[in-house]
Amino acid sequence: MNLEQADPDDLAVLHAAFAVDDGGQSALGWEAVRAFEAQHRIVLPEPYRTFVAEITDGSYSGPPDYGLVGLAELPDDWGDDRPQRDLSQPFPLTSQWLWEEDDSEPSDETDMIMDGVFDHGSIVLGTDGCGMYWHLVVTGPHRGHVWLITGEGATPFGAEFGFTTAEPGFAGWVKHWAANKPWFDAA
Repeated sequence: MNLEQADPDDLAVLHAAFAVDDGGQSALGWEAVRAFEAQHRIVLPEPYRTFVAEITDGSYSGPPDYGLVGLAELPDDWGDDRPQRDLSQPFPLTSQWLWEEDDSEPSDETDMIMDGVFDHGSIVLGTDGCGMYWHLVVTGPHRGHVWLITGEGATPFGAEFGFTTAEPGFAGWVKHWAANKPWFDAA
């Protein structure tokens, strides 16, 4: 997974999956992408960076179920009373964490980590409804990986984590969706 340069094969997959036929007019362009990055003090991982700059900024068809939201957007069900997101703060997890199954007593430290999972170091790609949000990590050790974050826990996406047969990262996530495979298809 090359996060610094877009792989032409990944870009071909993204073009095909979204069947964008507007000549890139729905894309943000490089100037807007660089302005977003400067404002948030991050550099988006490839191939997502090139995707929003040259292919399209969001899609009603998905993924996920309720569509891929634009770079600077949040899903309609995100909620207005949430804290301000800080993309420059590192995403705090490197492995699955199901806090609903955690037997330890809630603590201030646990609450801080949970807040960080939702609001630090990732952009929200969209929702499958019922509080299930797909995030692309943009800072921290899991930069470039896609995670499913719900009210019950957080799970990384990609075969290396054992929950799916899919390739990791944004292109792997889109490729898996375009093949009409269930998100978690590992036996």
